Amino acid sequence: IEEFTFRDLPGLLPEGTVLVRNNSKVIRARLLFQKESGARIEIFCLDPASPTSYELALTERHACSWHCLVGNAKRFKVGSRVTRLIQSDELGEVLLSAERTGEAEVRFSWDNDRYTFGELLELLGILPIPPYLNRATEERDLKTYQTVYAEREGSVAAPTAGLHFTPEVFEALRHRGIETLDVTLHVGAGTFRPVKADHIGEHEMHAELISVSREAVEKLRKRLGSIIAIGTTSVRTLESLYHLGAFLLKHPDASPETLHVTQWQPYGDMEGELPPAQSGEAPKACVSSPSTEEAFAALIDYMQRWELPQLAFPTSIIIAPGYRYRVIRGMVTNFHQPHSTLLLLIAALVGSDWRRIYDHALTHDFRFLSYGDSSLLLP
Repeated sequence: IEEFTFRDLPGLLPEGTVLVRNNSKVIRARLLFQKESGARIEIFCLDPASPTSYELALTERHACSWHCLVGNAKRFKVGSRVTRLIQSDELGEVLLSAERTGEAEVRFSWDNDRYTFGELLELLGILPIPPYLNRATEERDLKTYQTVYAEREGSVAAPTAGLHFTPEVFEALRHRGIETLDVTLHVGAGTFRPVKADHIGEHEMHAELISVSREAVEKLRKRLGSIIAIGTTSVRTLESLYHLGAFLLKHPDASPETLHVTQWQPYGDMEGELPPAQSGEAPKACVSSPSTEEAFAALIDYMQRWELPQLAFPTSIIIAPGYRYRVIRGMVTNFHQPHSTLLLLIAALVGSDWRRIYDHALTHDFRFLSYGDSSLLLP
């Protein structure tokens, strides 16, 4: 264990490293409405329900539905509606309506098609900073809670390992010949959800949407063995790509809209049907699985046959001790809280050393969580 400042990172990475980063951008996903009675209703947009694509939902000009968390839900029952009038000098007046159509679904509609839903969020929405900060969103968060390479809107939480990177660090990486590749995983609110089950086999993972270009998959295939992920979201993306490729080797004719990496797929029979024992046993990685090269070759072949420039699919993968890493050789990540799936992911990479690492961080005044310090883990 050694200590450095983050700008030292380029000199610490092994020669020939390719860094993979998550370019998802945090959206202003919290909306506030007020009923005629004065009751305040908060709607936290998690992921699009119709259309299901983030890009399509955010560019809708009439209506869209989202899976949401609803604050003060007793005052906003299923079937009820709230509205908010918005005035923009550039685009004019618009009335936004929100109707609760299900327990966790809200349909938004508006009467001015000059606005996209993304523009409405930019005007009205509040950036959802982590709840454990115990404060309201501040103006500075609009800049500091986005990575400098954030590009594709859709996350409700930042991929915070990337917050340390500056243009100067990326310039130093370029000087060392270290390549960076972008993937997208839109971070959901489930990232805050602690593990409350006594046994990991009883914990249910949330699904998050991955999007990776064919060009990126082809480059990753050429650089297998030298990949270091920036953040746990990039880790889950890269490892999910392997398990999707392994699935496609057995099911090459699966249609793109049915693709999904399930929670226990890495520990079962590649069908995603076999969860680990509920008795408290640690999950065990599937032994009779294809090589990483074979899995990525299957991904590329599939994208070519279906003429897919982008591979988009949800993943519910859980990475816990017993998991066998297939794609990454290391990661850059912050320090995570107890009882989190992120800490399980770290323990799966470094084994029992995670306790020694975290004891060092705790006794040397390292800061934890989103605005905390960073670590480079190279097992």
